[in-house]
Amino acid sequence: MPLYVGLGCRRGCPAETLGDLLEQTLKAHGLHLDAVAGLASIDLKQDEPGLQQLARRLKLPLLFFSAAQLAPFEPRLSHRSQVAYQHSGCYGVAESAALALAEHLAGKAQLRVTRTLLADASLAIATTPGVGG
Repeated sequence: MPLYVGLGCRRGCPAETLGDLLEQTLKAHGLHLDAVAGLASIDLKQDEPGLQQLARRLKLPLLFFSAAQLAPFEPRLSHRSQVAYQHSGCYGVAESAALALAEHLAGKAQLRVTRTLLADASLAIATTPGVGG
Protein backbone atom coordinates (compact mmCIF):
# COMPACT_ATOMS: atom_id res chain seq x y z
CA MET A 1 0.00 0.00 0.00
CA PRO A 2 1.62 3.28 -1.05
CA LEU A 3 2.06 5.92 1.63
CA TYR A 4 1.95 9.63 0.88
CA VAL A 5 3.79 11.82 3.39
CA GLY A 6 2.94 15.45 4.05
CA LEU A 7 5.49 17.56 5.88
CA GLY A 8 5.41 20.92 7.55
CA CYS A 9 8.30 22.66 9.25
CA ARG A 10 9.60 25.91 10.59
CA ARG A 11 12.26 27.74 8.61
CA GLY A 12 15.65 26.08 8.85
CA CYS A 13 14.37 22.75 10.15
CA PRO A 14 17.18 20.25 9.46
CA ALA A 15 16.76 17.16 7.28
CA GLU A 16 17.79 15.06 10.30
CA THR A 17 14.75 16.24 12.29
CA LEU A 18 12.42 15.56 9.36
CA GLY A 19 14.01 12.16 8.80
CA ASP A 20 13.80 11.25 12.48
CA LEU A 21 10.12 12.23 12.54
CA LEU A 22 9.42 10.11 9.47
CA GLU A 23 11.33 7.12 10.85
CA GLN A 24 9.69 7.32 14.30
CA THR A 25 6.19 7.75 12.85
CA LEU A 26 6.53 4.84 10.44
CA LYS A 27 7.89 2.60 13.20
CA ALA A 28 5.15 3.60 15.65
CA HIS A 29 2.47 2.63 13.12
CA GLY A 30 4.12 -0.53 11.81
CA LEU A 31 4.71 1.04 8.39
CA HIS A 32 7.76 0.71 6.16
CA LEU A 33 9.87 3.35 4.45
CA ASP A 34 9.87 1.40 1.19
CA ALA A 35 6.09 1.96 0.98
CA VAL A 36 6.50 5.75 0.87
CA ALA A 37 5.63 6.93 -2.64
CA GLY A 38 6.44 10.60 -2.18
CA LEU A 39 6.74 13.65 0.03
CA ALA A 40 4.79 16.91 -0.13
CA SER A 41 4.53 20.28 1.54
CA ILE A 42 3.17 23.75 0.90
CA ASP A 43 4.80 25.80 -1.86
CA LEU A 44 6.07 28.33 0.70
CA LYS A 45 8.59 25.64 1.68
CA GLN A 46 10.00 25.01 -1.82
CA ASP A 47 13.36 26.50 -0.87
CA GLU A 48 13.60 24.70 2.50
CA PRO A 49 16.97 22.86 2.46
CA GLY A 50 15.84 20.24 4.99
CA LEU A 51 12.94 19.11 2.82
CA GLN A 52 15.09 19.05 -0.31
CA GLN A 53 17.86 17.08 1.44
CA LEU A 54 15.43 14.54 2.87
CA ALA A 55 13.84 13.90 -0.53
CA ARG A 56 17.27 13.47 -2.15
CA ARG A 57 18.49 11.19 0.61
CA LEU A 58 15.39 8.97 0.33
CA LYS A 59 15.29 9.24 -3.48
CA LEU A 60 11.63 10.27 -3.33
CA PRO A 61 9.69 12.85 -5.32
CA LEU A 62 8.94 16.06 -3.42
CA LEU A 63 5.87 17.97 -4.57
CA PHE A 64 4.60 21.33 -3.41
CA PHE A 65 1.04 22.60 -3.34
CA SER A 66 -0.25 26.15 -2.94
CA ALA A 67 -2.50 27.17 -0.05
CA ALA A 68 -5.35 27.35 -2.58
CA GLN A 69 -4.68 23.75 -3.65
CA LEU A 70 -4.59 22.63 0.00
CA ALA A 71 -7.70 24.55 1.12
CA PRO A 72 -10.26 21.97 -0.13
CA PHE A 73 -8.82 19.41 2.30
CA GLU A 74 -9.58 21.54 5.39
CA PRO A 75 -12.84 19.70 6.29
CA ARG A 76 -10.88 16.44 6.47
CA LEU A 77 -8.15 17.67 8.84
CA SER A 78 -7.91 16.21 12.34
CA HIS A 79 -6.62 19.54 13.69
CA ARG A 80 -6.93 23.12 12.47
CA SER A 81 -4.13 25.45 13.50
CA GLN A 82 -4.85 29.16 13.48
CA VAL A 83 -1.10 29.79 13.76
CA ALA A 84 -0.43 27.68 10.65
CA TYR A 85 -3.18 29.58 8.84
CA GLN A 86 -1.67 32.96 9.78
CA HIS A 87 1.73 31.87 8.44
CA SER A 88 0.67 29.91 5.37
CA GLY A 89 -2.98 30.44 4.53
CA CYS A 90 -3.51 26.74 5.30
CA TYR A 91 -4.98 25.29 8.52
CA GLY A 92 -2.82 22.18 8.46
CA VAL A 93 0.14 21.84 6.13
CA ALA A 94 1.20 18.24 6.87
CA GLU A 95 -2.26 16.66 6.68
CA SER A 96 -3.40 18.76 3.72
CA ALA A 97 -0.19 18.08 1.80
CA ALA A 98 -0.42 14.32 2.45
CA LEU A 99 -4.01 14.23 1.17
CA ALA A 100 -3.19 16.46 -1.81
CA LEU A 101 -0.22 14.29 -2.81
CA ALA A 102 -2.20 11.05 -2.52
CA GLU A 103 -5.10 12.42 -4.56
CA HIS A 104 -2.76 13.98 -7.12
CA LEU A 105 -0.95 10.67 -7.68
CA ALA A 106 -3.55 8.00 -6.93
CA GLY A 107 -7.13 9.18 -6.39
CA LYS A 108 -9.41 9.54 -3.37
CA ALA A 109 -7.34 9.62 -0.19
CA GLN A 110 -7.73 9.34 3.54
CA LEU A 111 -5.43 10.10 6.44
CA ARG A 112 -3.67 6.99 7.71
CA VAL A 113 -1.62 8.87 10.33
CA THR A 114 -2.82 12.24 11.59
CA ARG A 115 -0.49 15.12 12.37
CA THR A 116 2.56 14.04 14.34
CA LEU A 117 5.04 16.54 15.76
CA LEU A 118 8.74 16.53 16.56
CA ALA A 119 10.68 19.70 17.37
CA ASP A 120 10.04 22.12 14.47
CA ALA A 121 8.44 19.58 12.13
CA SER A 122 5.03 18.05 11.51
CA LEU A 123 4.15 15.00 9.47
CA ALA A 124 1.02 13.19 8.33
CA ILE A 125 0.51 10.14 6.14
CA ALA A 126 -2.30 9.52 3.67
CA THR A 127 -3.28 6.39 1.76
CA THR A 128 -5.75 5.61 -0.95
CA PRO A 129 -8.45 3.11 0.01
CA GLY A 130 -8.73 0.11 -2.25
CA VAL A 131 -5.12 0.37 -3.40
CA GLY A 132 -3.56 -2.56 -1.63
CA GLY A 133 -5.75 -2.22 1.43
